[in-house]
Amino acid sequence: MKIRVLAVGPKMPAWVNDGAGDYLKRLPRELPVEFVTLALGNRGKNQPAEKASAQEGEAMLAAIRDSDHVVALDLHGHAWSTEQLSGQLQLWREQAKGVASLIGGPDGLDARALARADQRWSLSNLTLPHPLVRVLLAEQVYRAWSISQNHPYHK
Repeated sequence: MKIRVLAVGPKMPAWVNDGAGDYLKRLPRELPVEFVTLALGNRGKNQPAEKASAQEGEAMLAAIRDSDHVVALDLHGHAWSTEQLSGQLQLWREQAKGVASLIGGPDGLDARALARADQRWSLSNLTLPHPLVRVLLAEQVYRAWSISQNHPYHK
C-alpha cells in the first residue's frame, strides 16, 4: 500500500520537508508516503474564491487514481486517535489499495473532492497551517504504524 498526500499549496519551506522527512524515513518500504503538491487556484481581487477552489478541485480529482481509497482531511471528519489510525492503516492495507489523502487549499476542499472521499479525517478542531499539517500527518502515520508493529516506542 502506498499513501499519496495530495496537498494544495505553494512549495513548502525546508523545515517542513525536514520535519516530515524525519518521520517518513522511519517507515518501512512497504508503507511509502509521497507528498504531491498541487498548484493553488488563481486568486485575485476580482476573482471569487469559489473559482480558485474549483480549479484546485479539478487538479485534485485528476491526481486521484480510480483505485485509490480517498481520505479527505476535513474539519468535520472523524477525529481518530493514533490507535484508531493504526486500525485504519491495517484496514487500508487489507484492501490492497493505494490511499490518497487530500489537503485542501486556503478555502478548504472543493465540494467535488469531498464528495469523492471514502472517508473524512479531522486532525484537530483547530485550524492548522498547511505546513504543520504535513509534518503532523507524517508523524501520525509513523506512530500509527509503530503501534501496529508493537514498536518499542510504544512500550
